[in-house]
Amino acid sequence: MNRKKALLIGDYTHPKFHPLQGVDAEITHTLQDYLSVQCSENNHMFEYNNLGAFDLCISYLDSWTEKLSLKQTGGLLSFVSGGGGLVILHNGIIMDTRYEIAQLIGAKHTAHRTRQTLELRVTEPGHDITQGIEGFKIEDEPYRFEFDPFTEKTILLEYSADGEWHPAAWAHSYGLGRVVYLMPGNDQPAFQHPVYRKLLLQAAKWAARISG
Repeated sequence: MNRKKALLIGDYTHPKFHPLQGVDAEITHTLQDYLSVQCSENNHMFEYNNLGAFDLCISYLDSWTEKLSLKQTGGLLSFVSGGGGLVILHNGIIMDTRYEIAQLIGAKHTAHRTRQTLELRVTEPGHDITQGIEGFKIEDEPYRFEFDPFTEKTILLEYSADGEWHPAAWAHSYGLGRVVYLMPGNDQPAFQHPVYRKLLLQAAKWAARISG
C-alpha cells in the first residue's frame, strides 16, 4: 500500500504547555498504516513550497505568542483550498491569531479550564469521522470557542460542563480541501486512549481522502 504523507507541526524546543515529544510518537503510530508522518517544529514548513509535498497537515502548535507569517498563512490557505487536508489537535488551534486562519479553522479558541475528566458524546454518528465511535470519557482540558458564522461546519462531538454541552470537534470543507478540529489532546496519555486513537485515525483519513 502506497501511504500518503502527513506533516505534523508542533514545538519541541520552547513549548509553553504542550510539548510535541511523546505526542509525535503516538500520532505516528496511530496513523502508520495509512500515512507516513514527518514531524517538525519549523513554521516555515507552512509555506506552500514546503507544504505542497504533503497530503495532510496536522497542527499541534504551542507557540502562543508567535503568529504565522503572511507567507506561512498564505501557504496553508493555498494548500487546503487546493485540496489538502488539515487536522488541528487541541492547542494547535492557536493558529487562530491570524484572522484568515481562524476562518479556515471555523472558530477561535476563547478560554480553557484545567485538565479534568470530560464526558464526550457523538452528535453526528453518520459522519465518516465518527463511524463506530460511541460516547467516551477522557482526561483533558475543556476549551471554549467563538465560531465563524460563515463556515458551514458539522459538529461531531460535544463535551459536558456546568450542566451544558459544548462543541468538542467539527469538520468542514474549505475550497477543495477538508478541515477537522479535535479538542482532546492535552498530553501523551490522551493519544493513548483507544477511542480517541480511532477518532484521530478516522479524522486524518477523512481529511486526506483515504478510503478503506
